[in-house]
Amino acid sequence: MKKSERHAIIENLIQKNTIRTQDELRHLLMENGVVATQATISRDIRDLKIVKAVDASGIAYFQQFEEKVHEDTTEKNHLNQLVQDVVTKVDRVQFMTILHTIPNNAPILAAAIDEIEMTEKVCSLAGFDIVVIISPNEDAAITLENRFKQPH
Repeated sequence: MKKSERHAIIENLIQKNTIRTQDELRHLLMENGVVATQATISRDIRDLKIVKAVDASGIAYFQQFEEKVHEDTTEKNHLNQLVQDVVTKVDRVQFMTILHTIPNNAPILAAAIDEIEMTEKVCSLAGFDIVVIISPNEDAAITLENRFKQPH
């Protein structure tokens, strides 16, 4: 099966079902005749920009990230929207800015940060729910901290 076909099936499953884990997604894929490894499903989730949202009872589930698209949408607008949607807290330690995200959204946020050239950024590192941005100096990190703390 082609990746594009698998992606279409995943998008359809995410829209029609409340899926809380990658294992649930894998089982639904199997029911639809798609055999995929956990690593493949992780890549597909990243490729399709699937994020975890939280329902009214506080339980996380998968949903496709929906950008508020305008004709003049830029990478910076995309990043600002993503920050609004997934960042829960911003900290700074010396020359590092730490962005806390809702679970499983740090890799997507780091990818959006990496797409934008910023003099205040040397690199970013993503975990499960934290992105660390390393700056060349403390002043640059303060600038980033203020940028990410501001409502967009």
